[in-house]
Amino acid sequence: AAGKLAGLAGTIAVAIFMIIYYRLSGVIADLALILNIVLLFGAMASFNATLTMPGIAGIILAIGMAVDSNVLMFERMRDELRAGKTPRSAVDSGYKKAFWTIFDSHVTTLITAAVLFQFGTGPIKGFAVTLSLGVLINLYTALIGTKSVFDLINSRRDVKKLSI
Repeated sequence: AAGKLAGLAGTIAVAIFMIIYYRLSGVIADLALILNIVLLFGAMASFNATLTMPGIAGIILAIGMAVDSNVLMFERMRDELRAGKTPRSAVDSGYKKAFWTIFDSHVTTLITAAVLFQFGTGPIKGFAVTLSLGVLINLYTALIGTKSVFDLINSRRDVKKLSI
């Protein structure tokens, strides 16, 4: 119970920080984070996985990676805005510039999780599976989900300023 509470408290604190620091973009990141968690729990339920302390640690690490992915993208977008690009162009360039950094970090984490799964025992394997699912789901929610929301915002109206 303490591990679940700590994970929830940490997630809420990070969500609040993202909204304060990144404004509307932080809200988008938080929605992606909620989707990430829902998909992760759905995937775990489909495998009939039991939530253990190592599994909770895997979820917390995956959440951290999800937040990091959004921070990388948002900071690249800010750089592009400072360079004078339009909001639409800043979003496209920001995602392109952050893509390989995010992809590489996720692939190296998946490799590590595969090694842990191969050579670990029960709890370590559970951690590896939970982390792997979280990382794969995060690649989708961060790189496709949030980008789709920004594209939708930019296509609906002539955006002059990006809330980031």
